[in-house]
Amino acid sequence: MHQQQRDTVLLILLLFQSHRAKNYPPGPRPIPILGNLLLLNLENPVADLQRLAKRYGNVYTLFMGPRPMVVISGVQAIKEALVNKAADFSGRPQGLMMNHALQVKAPGVVLADYGSAWKEQRRFGLMALRNFGLGKQVMEHRILGEIHRITQLLEQSVGKSTDLHQLFHKAASNIICQVLFARQFDYDDEFMEFFTLYFSETSKMLQGFWGTIYDSVPMLRCLPLPFQRVFDLFKMARERYSVVLAESKVSRVPGKPRHFIDCYLDELDKRGADGSSFTEDQLCAFMLELHFGGTDTTANTVLTGLLYLMNYPHVQERCQQEIDKVLDGRMKPVLKTETRCPMCRLSFMRSRGWLTPSLSVFSTAPPETQSFWDTPYQREPLSSLTCPQYYAFMPFSTGPRICLGESLARMELFLILVTLLRKFTFVWPEDAGEPDFTPIFGLTQTPKPYRVKIQLRGAA
Repeated sequence: MHQQQRDTVLLILLLFQSHRAKNYPPGPRPIPILGNLLLLNLENPVADLQRLAKRYGNVYTLFMGPRPMVVISGVQAIKEALVNKAADFSGRPQGLMMNHALQVKAPGVVLADYGSAWKEQRRFGLMALRNFGLGKQVMEHRILGEIHRITQLLEQSVGKSTDLHQLFHKAASNIICQVLFARQFDYDDEFMEFFTLYFSETSKMLQGFWGTIYDSVPMLRCLPLPFQRVFDLFKMARERYSVVLAESKVSRVPGKPRHFIDCYLDELDKRGADGSSFTEDQLCAFMLELHFGGTDTTANTVLTGLLYLMNYPHVQERCQQEIDKVLDGRMKPVLKTETRCPMCRLSFMRSRGWLTPSLSVFSTAPPETQSFWDTPYQREPLSSLTCPQYYAFMPFSTGPRICLGESLARMELFLILVTLLRKFTFVWPEDAGEPDFTPIFGLTQTPKPYRVKIQLRGAA
């Protein structure tokens, strides 16, 4: 009996053994079923990925369960893959939790595999976003209007300790909603409350512990484990987008688009039944991706920036001095002044650099990046205004898959942070203890919840 049990175990191990193909880069030896999962902290694997890069080099193989994954680390290797060999590295993996949650009826764009349909959808997306103000003054006015609402709410909290996490998610969501639906929502609106919760929960889950378990151990996918919550949230999100789409179809005037939805519906009318990649299901998937990407990353970057500026008050003060000098006498900041604010640009750039580019590229800081970043592992937001490191700065990824909304995100971050620093000083509360800079890992790295004390600047 014991011999039979041993034979059974050996057979199972043999069947589930992970094999590295001959042309794969080196990496740690995987074990059956689990692969290399035991080498990683699944709550936040970034430090483990950096440790493995030191041992195996900037390109190595890691098995997530039975599935091999090639990890690319370091500026030169990432540029070589995503730019010089873009056609080979612009695909997207299939069969993961993100695919099953997002691509229920249509492939969308972010997770769609590289090909003619993806190119067609991306080309249309760029055109439509530009038509509705991306990178233009009209978008600047929309952003400043939302910032005015933020400052009014912050004025009510002057002298108090407050949590700003939901505020910035709702503000960023409202900005992209103006492009997608031509609508602004009250911050206590049910639509806004739901999507704030939805973005926060799904971002953490999709690439957190339970997302990794789902992707790595397929036999567990049908069990009632916590990752099932993600599918419920995505279903509820799609239902809300379907309502917005139905309302837009009733009120639209063909040929006179008011927003992204109308523009897409006009394109559908133009193409008819030509067998193209344009469908209403694809529109809903596209809306979801733009809304998600336009909210979560921007809000988390602002929150990360404030966290560091509070804990390095001398940097915050230098930024404020620069803002006062450049905007002297001007009622509102404008984007064209960005080049005259090198201190602010570098500080904000540092904040974005601490976030992980979403979906496909792990942002790590191997030793050779010290030639690009003065202090890659330290918390100091900057050590000088010398900035040769733009080449190494890729928070929006790079190559053909570079973020669709990069110009919108850059515009939002500059205008929000400059406006807030001009009017307020942000202070780490005395009773808050030591700050914890360790982020919560997810599609983007989210700063852990913290409170901030807001002071009105005397010169503002």
